[in-house]
Amino acid sequence: MSARAIGTSTISFGLVSIPVKLYSTGESGRRISFNMMHEECGTRVKQQYICPKCDVVVPRSDMTKGYEFAKGQYVLFDDDELKALEMPKKDSIEIHEFVPADEVEPVYFDKPYYLGPDKGAARAYRLLSKALRESGRVAIASYATRGKQYLVQIRPNDEGLVLDQLRYAEEVRRFDEVPIDEAEVKDAELELARQLIDQAASDAFDATRYTDEVRERALAMIQGKVEGQEIVTAPQEEPATQIIDLMSALKASLAEEGDRKPAAKAGKKTSRGTGRKKKAAGG
Repeated sequence: MSARAIGTSTISFGLVSIPVKLYSTGESGRRISFNMMHEECGTRVKQQYICPKCDVVVPRSDMTKGYEFAKGQYVLFDDDELKALEMPKKDSIEIHEFVPADEVEPVYFDKPYYLGPDKGAARAYRLLSKALRESGRVAIASYATRGKQYLVQIRPNDEGLVLDQLRYAEEVRRFDEVPIDEAEVKDAELELARQLIDQAASDAFDATRYTDEVRERALAMIQGKVEGQEIVTAPQEEPATQIIDLMSALKASLAEEGDRKPAAKAGKKTSRGTGRKKKAAGG
């Protein structure tokens, strides 16, 4: 079944224009969600907004939006004023520059979308994908839609293109804000850590090797509940004895990893369609 486009746009740089379609990269239906219910009768409850000053339920027709410019002080905006604040929609994804793929750190990544060629654009689309892949660069562009302007990255993915919505610099916290105490790393500890990494190393990431066990277990329990079964809380496992000494912990980890017989390494297998090639990945 072919994916359904969620939007259209045009990639533009210089005098080149490439009509494209945007596609979601995920399946939102996989998420398990619950509704708030009235326990007494089993009816789904409705949300209401209450004004604490007037002590009345406020219908949506009597609501407006406000911006808190100081503690407890708001300036109100009507619909026309809100529209004036919005970024005018543009029909193009405007490329500003091409940078080395590994220069865009993953911390800037927000949300990815697949890009596909629109009618008559397959040749130019494939040309841009191949040129980016062979140059080892990604395109940095801006894209305006739904009243907002987004900073985006366009990168090659196999024979196609992926658009990554990026965070702006002011939206990303600096890592030096994270407190890290001074500590000495001993050579013997480093060697054991490297050995542990080598034992569990694969040459490629294969997402099909992993499943959401919590989701699968929850769905099974939900189905049981639908069929009238009682949900019984599983006994909690006792936490393993904590090894305080780092060298002992590394040695124990190596022994445990060595006893395992992992499934076939992913080194000789690449996942097409979702996998990133090293030069095509943004960081």
